Amino acid sequence: MEQEASQGVAGAITSLDLWILGIYFLVIIGIGVWVSRRTESGDDLFLAGRTLTWGVVGFSLFASNISSTTLIGLTGAAYTTGIASSAYEWMSGIALILLAFIFAPLFFKARVTTIPEWLENRFDRRARLYFSGITIVLTVIVDTAGGLYAGGVVVQTFFPDIPIWQTCVGLGIFAGIYTATGGLRAVVYTDVLQAVVLILGSSAMTFILFSQLGFSWEAVRESLPDPDHLSMVKPRSDETLPWTGLFLGVPLLGFWYWVTNQYIVQRVLGARSLRDAQRGAILAGFLKIIPMFIMVLPGAMAISVVPNLENADMVFPTITTTVLPAGLTGLVLAGLVAAIMSSVDSTLNSSSTLIAHDFMNVGDKEPHEQRNIGRITTLVLMIVAVLWAPFIDDMGGLWDYLQQAFSILVPPVVAIFLLGALWKRGTGDAAFMTLAIGHAVSIALFIATQMGAWPLHFTANVGVMTAVSALVFVVVSLAGSPEPAEKVEATTWSPEMATESLRDDAPFYLNVRVWAVLLALSMLAILVAFW
Repeated sequence: MEQEASQGVAGAITSLDLWILGIYFLVIIGIGVWVSRRTESGDDLFLAGRTLTWGVVGFSLFASNISSTTLIGLTGAAYTTGIASSAYEWMSGIALILLAFIFAPLFFKARVTTIPEWLENRFDRRARLYFSGITIVLTVIVDTAGGLYAGGVVVQTFFPDIPIWQTCVGLGIFAGIYTATGGLRAVVYTDVLQAVVLILGSSAMTFILFSQLGFSWEAVRESLPDPDHLSMVKPRSDETLPWTGLFLGVPLLGFWYWVTNQYIVQRVLGARSLRDAQRGAILAGFLKIIPMFIMVLPGAMAISVVPNLENADMVFPTITTTVLPAGLTGLVLAGLVAAIMSSVDSTLNSSSTLIAHDFMNVGDKEPHEQRNIGRITTLVLMIVAVLWAPFIDDMGGLWDYLQQAFSILVPPVVAIFLLGALWKRGTGDAAFMTLAIGHAVSIALFIATQMGAWPLHFTANVGVMTAVSALVFVVVSLAGSPEPAEKVEATTWSPEMATESLRDDAPFYLNVRVWAVLLALSMLAILVAFW
């Protein structure tokens, strides 16, 4: 059945679709060449010369977050278990509001290039190198290589004769070269195009699916096998996302991803002003609501259009080739490739930035030397990811465990960033001890969960371990000597900073505070509507 579905998907690709895909690649190459000629310094390569406007920041944040696994996973989950997993998307607005009004002002005040650099300013170099090292390893081995592998699997679905390893190599080299030459500026400009392609392609697919159901929401509900399929709040026993994980885990995972993750926040650091950074973050929050309606709900609608699919990973490719006409299929295929490329190029650029600034101290070197080091580092990381990606195919279920393993990283990181920014008494020793102890206990809890000895869902574990990590941070801080007052004042959030960050003399329709309130109300409306 699965093989027949795959063959049907492959047979539905027309020459027009291939032409559209080819044109998309040519446009990406053109952007890369154009930007690379304007990349002269390390600041250009790593932070786009700190010239990004809020629209570019917002669309790039959105595109870099949407991967091929997101498209495949969201539609597949909605098809098989319901829409609860979409919470990872629309609840991103909580973390992005915190980024806009608390952490963006702190990062801009410190004029940092990397997120670990702020940890050194607030605490000490141990915390910076520890967090930077973990981020680099996980980004290259999990995010970059995982994105290449997922891309290989997806491409093989549409083109069965192409081996996964060849796709990994091709995508890695393509993304690596334009990222190495054009840096963050090339990444964000291609991200804007990729975001538009993603939204247009997925919206077209949603419109056509909904039209086949007579544009009737009642028809959508009646086509579902279970009334709870459209429910966001699941019982505590639910294996996908219990309500404890929804309220305790998802916001904390989102905080780590959107506030402390270099490959995401790098766009914010490259904004031309604090106001652009804030508006970009809020725009990204609104864009993250869109997948709920153009990626998640289509998966639920697909039950009546392509019933009885055994493999959830085949839902998106099948509805793409079954529902869409020639040409639009190529556009969605381009969107799928866009999702792959935007994730891979972002992780490569951010990892290169971390190595160059946190471990090689390129800030003291000449601008052209910084640029050259960044380019070489990007290419080396690209080679590592390309070599590692094909082996994921042999890891089986272990790869699923690696995805859950992010819950190990998150709790102590959330604790030291939140308490470090908001509590002046926090110390460098406390930050380092919290990272070390928090990760050790999280690993033990993760192992116990896999062995069936610990009953909580891994998303709920995030909430529990964040509380434990916060307790460790507070106890060690109070037991030690406080940090120098001038150091703390320069690196912690204050009411005065809040007043400054909330001051906005723009017209009502551009006021960042107004849009932040509207974003919060939008998330609340989704929760209530799909409770």
